[in-house]
Amino acid sequence: MEPMIYLFFNGNCLEAMTHYADVLGGEIGAVFRNADAPDPDSRMPGGDDMVMNMSMTLGRATLMASDSPDAMYSKPQGFRVSVAPGSLAEFDRIHDALSNGAQSVEMPPAETFWAERFAMFTDRYGTPWMLNYEGGKGAN
Repeated sequence: MEPMIYLFFNGNCLEAMTHYADVLGGEIGAVFRNADAPDPDSRMPGGDDMVMNMSMTLGRATLMASDSPDAMYSKPQGFRVSVAPGSLAEFDRIHDALSNGAQSVEMPPAETFWAERFAMFTDRYGTPWMLNYEGGKGAN
């Protein structure tokens, strides 16, 4: 058993997850929309294009996601999706792509005592991210 991240979006789930797959090298799996529901009683409130459930494989991890009806959506808090790029150049590429249009920047890219580069921000889709490149400061 492995924990899985499940993200909720306010109507832009497919756009956000496709962006994440493009940036992080993930692969989008099945996408189930409201319109795919077999009967009206199994639909969530909202339009036909709302994503009821979808997945993205990223390495050995799976990220799941869906849209939330307006009345049920709440801003993510109390967690961050953490990514550890393999190089400084990869850190910069991922940071630039994910932080473009960020809602907030809690910590701009900087060196810390544990990492050559670290950053925290909330992207334009509302997902809170943490990027950590240990570099030469990593445990041997």
